[in-house]
Amino acid sequence: QVQLVESGGGLVQAGGSLRLSCAASGGIFSFYTMGWYRQAPGKSRELVASITDSGSTNYVDSIKGRFTLFRDNAKNTVYLQMNSLKPEDTAVYYCATSDYWGQGTQVIVSS
Repeated sequence: QVQLVESGGGLVQAGGSLRLSCAASGGIFSFYTMGWYRQAPGKSRELVASITDSGSTNYVDSIKGRFTLFRDNAKNTVYLQMNSLKPEDTAVYYCATSDYWGQGTQVIVSS
């Protein structure tokens, strides 16, 4: 049973930065492809970034150049560094792997 715990969300002004963390337990973290999803009010959940076990990353166009996804296998943790935040980044952010999901962390970007 894999458990994922997100942290690092909060309220930030437009143009600011946040770093989200997702700590994993209960499995062999280094083998997992990890994804960060977000769900804005009234919208469907979308995949915004993913990282493979070898560290290859993919980003949705709306965050390219602003967000960076990286992992620390020694700490069983994946991070989403979010810079130049925009009000449209406001959402609940979730990390996930396979069928396992964290509880989510709220990000609010004020204009």
